Amino acid sequence: MILSKTSINGLFQVKSDTKTRLVTRNKVPGISVYGEQLLSINGEEYRVWDPYRSKYVAAFLSGMKKLPQIQDKKILYLGVSTGTTASHFSDMLNTGIIYGIEFSPKVMRKFFRLAEQRSNLVPILADARKTEEYSSYVFEVDLIYQDVAQPDQATIFGRNAHEFLKRGGHGFLAVKSQSIDVTVEPDEIFSKQMEELEQEFGFEIQQYHSIDPFEKKHAVIIIKKP
Repeated sequence: MILSKTSINGLFQVKSDTKTRLVTRNKVPGISVYGEQLLSINGEEYRVWDPYRSKYVAAFLSGMKKLPQIQDKKILYLGVSTGTTASHFSDMLNTGIIYGIEFSPKVMRKFFRLAEQRSNLVPILADARKTEEYSSYVFEVDLIYQDVAQPDQATIFGRNAHEFLKRGGHGFLAVKSQSIDVTVEPDEIFSKQMEELEQEFGFEIQQYHSIDPFEKKHAVIIIKKP
């Protein structure tokens, strides 16, 4: 196997005779978080990152350029769920931290157990639509990563970015068109979400890309806060 760096710090590419996979260096050797394959390369352990389980790596493989860097960032993760993607972000971080917001107590219990193994994960049981529930726990962040299945996805992001995202910071929004309106074409929904982010909240849209090869009727929007 041949290990090489990618354009994203902390994200590596492994090539073998049969396939190419994306991996992160395992911060907790010997532990598989969600059943992912563990690879031993040059005396280090790496975790294979499944693009069907993570919008970030799906966006990377779908051809999005200049995705927000993760390494050494303070991140607010809205809709962290059990921590599949957050665990790989945790691998990539050196000095950064991830505030993981999750509404479901059952799901949060699993993320809490993950955070017990990884000191750069901060579990917060709260509703992402109600920033006042966690404003005393979250400090200014470099990146907001949002993966929530709610009709008001742009509004949820806008409120959190207004409260927590630093000027010049970035946002990664995984937009699920079916969670917004099943009767409208996905492209129209994505356009309206971007329009709201620009006109109502004043964000700069830097990139937009469908990730349909991995998640049907999904797109990723990258924004910058002026």
